[in-house]
Amino acid sequence: MHSIESGHIASGPITSGLTRRTFLRGTLAAAVVVPALSSAACSVNTSGSGEAGSVSFLSTQFSPVEERQKYESTLKKAVGDKLSVAYNPVDTGVFNTTIRSQLNANKVEVGLIGGLHGDLVPFADKLEDLSSLMDELKTRGYSQDLLTLAKLGTDKPRYIPWIQATYVLAVNKKALQWLPPGADVNKLTYDQFLAWAQAAKAANGGKAVFGIPAGPKGLHHRFYQGFLLPSFTGGQITTFRNNDATTAWTYMRDLWANMNPASTNFDFMQEPLGNGEVLVAWDHVARLINAVSAKPDDFQLVPAPSGPKGLGYLLVVGGMAVPQGSQSKDRAFDVIRALSKPEAQIDTLKSNAFFPVVNAEIGSDLPAGIALEAKAVKAQQNAANAILALPPVGLGDKDPQVSQLFKNCFQQICLNGADVKATLAAQGAALADIMAGLKVPCWAPDRAAQQCTVA
Repeated sequence: MHSIESGHIASGPITSGLTRRTFLRGTLAAAVVVPALSSAACSVNTSGSGEAGSVSFLSTQFSPVEERQKYESTLKKAVGDKLSVAYNPVDTGVFNTTIRSQLNANKVEVGLIGGLHGDLVPFADKLEDLSSLMDELKTRGYSQDLLTLAKLGTDKPRYIPWIQATYVLAVNKKALQWLPPGADVNKLTYDQFLAWAQAAKAANGGKAVFGIPAGPKGLHHRFYQGFLLPSFTGGQITTFRNNDATTAWTYMRDLWANMNPASTNFDFMQEPLGNGEVLVAWDHVARLINAVSAKPDDFQLVPAPSGPKGLGYLLVVGGMAVPQGSQSKDRAFDVIRALSKPEAQIDTLKSNAFFPVVNAEIGSDLPAGIALEAKAVKAQQNAANAILALPPVGLGDKDPQVSQLFKNCFQQICLNGADVKATLAAQGAALADIMAGLKVPCWAPDRAAQQCTVA
């Protein structure tokens, strides 16, 4: 899956210093995967233009054929027969080139754009002021943090929040018997998590049954960026090589020694969870859902553990915006209104498995697997000690390099047994050089600063 990091690695929000828990509050009642409704699919074109009278919706999300078809069905249901929408999902390179070329030519054929927060940041001063639309929609229940992010660093809202997702732990109930005495699986500390992994390994004849997605396409770097380091250091970039980071990576080395070594082959943890190769795993909700949906009675989904600084967790957000000069601005506003309705948000979750950004009260008809995810996500973001973390933003073509530095730490410390401090010093120096050249602001959980640097 391409969307919201379930398969495609993309940049995230820019804002730092956000409150810890209000992102998903009240919005995470559900996320559902059901067969797609029937729909007339739109052809993809990289110009972003659609048929006469239609709204061209250029997006970085839902590119794979199945995902796109599902979302087109949801979109058609939301807008009804009064609007024609040409949904064109493309990769971020085409997205950027298309928008820039049309803006530079003063001929904007794209009516509406949708992408991750980081996809929209480069165009902040070229997007319509959506103040009037936001005022109209504010009763939908967007969190204050989302409203802040939507301004893209300006003083006006530049996008309307669209979709969001996160990561949790999936636990096969067989593993609960090895929990440390007194441990609450819904409120674990990292020390308890390690003790649990050790006990599970010992009980299985030395075979580790915990795992992370450390394969070639796995998202394990998001664990270090959004969970491990925030929980141990309170930061992500600024604290990359400090003493608390040394403690964090020393812990990670010990944890890895009690994880299934085949994790270096796992990209989606739903696969080893599904075949029983792993009993406890961390991953993106969209990469866990198949396993828990297939056997919901076998699984419990729970929040990530807490460290010395709190419960760090990473959130990814997408938004809808209108380029300045759009020839279909009014119709684009109508599409945004339609997709911002609670029922449309729920349908998006039913079709594409991502959480609503508005208050969306739903019934008890959730598939069991998704109900488990919703409960875990809500518990995680509502934790009293939660620390909101965001994926890096503003890194441009340096984003893969920065992600690789976190992966390098895992490779050298956990796989190769390298010295923790020496590794962090070397990788931290490389990160410091990149950040010095980029001169971008910090993002949460690092403290707000106009230029984010490595201490």
